[in-house]
Amino acid sequence: MSIDRRLFLMRSAASAGVLSLQWGITPAAFAADTVRIGVMIPGSKSDHGWMESGYNGVKNAQKRYEGKAKITYIENVKFGDMEQALVALASKNDLVIGCGGQTQASVLKVAKRFPKVKFSIVGPTGTPTENVAQYDVLQAQIGFVAGAVAAMLSKSGAVSYVGGMEIPAIVNTGKEFGNGARYVRPDIKYFDAYTGDFDDVAKAKEATLAAIAQGADVHYNILNLGIRGMEQAAREKGTRLIGSYANYCADANPLYVAYTVSGIGFMVEYAIDQMMAGTWKPEYKQFGLAMGPSSAGMEVCGGGTPQMVAKIKEIQGDLLAGKIKVAIG
Repeated sequence: MSIDRRLFLMRSAASAGVLSLQWGITPAAFAADTVRIGVMIPGSKSDHGWMESGYNGVKNAQKRYEGKAKITYIENVKFGDMEQALVALASKNDLVIGCGGQTQASVLKVAKRFPKVKFSIVGPTGTPTENVAQYDVLQAQIGFVAGAVAAMLSKSGAVSYVGGMEIPAIVNTGKEFGNGARYVRPDIKYFDAYTGDFDDVAKAKEATLAAIAQGADVHYNILNLGIRGMEQAAREKGTRLIGSYANYCADANPLYVAYTVSGIGFMVEYAIDQMMAGTWKPEYKQFGLAMGPSSAGMEVCGGGTPQMVAKIKEIQGDLLAGKIKVAIG
């Protein structure tokens, strides 16, 4: 273990306490031509959201490329520690993946120091550089669909959205959620709030309770662990949620009426597949509905009414055809 890595581990353990490193066996145990890939998951791989979806992509790739690639990950990296974590990964890997738009600034900075290492960022819009690819999940696109579904499911005529960091992709998703709601129900009331932290349970609960006090009965989010606060609020007040990233319908959780598919793991696997095929390139690539149901989609728990299903299909088709335009980035 290098001195830099020891320092990184010690600092992370002291500041975050929950940093998980999955480095596996020492490099000497692998063939010289083994492709090495490191993934940084900023939050918890068990958040039942964005981070867990990304982690599932890592797991799938590990199985598919066993013996051909050494794929490792780190999780729970605080924003202030990202640059150091990325340096540690870049020092030992051929490809480094930042799983989330909040990694963008640090990835772009560290990539300049490691010109021979390839980097992919999952989540943001942006311009690729010589050794950085950026994959846009197009959250605002599926957020529009979620807003339409929320409006169709609302009994009170009011819906709400809670985002984490107030960055363009998260704000645009909230904006398009409101636009989607008004698209199918022009008189709908819409409330949004930003907690400044994807994992802050207390703030997410507070924001949701505030929306409920104004009449909202269906809520959407772009959060990680913060979703637990929204669940607490909805459980206490008898309202319902539309989940994101994970299959909440399969959990049979009565709080959830639907969930959006945003294939973060699908995008992680895309980067790894490109690397393994020798076709990786520094590109800006949009995912969303155009990349198929593993990339983006909408699921209503219990299937929804025929009218609702038809409307969702119509809206998704109009988004793909450009008849409905949403914010990007």
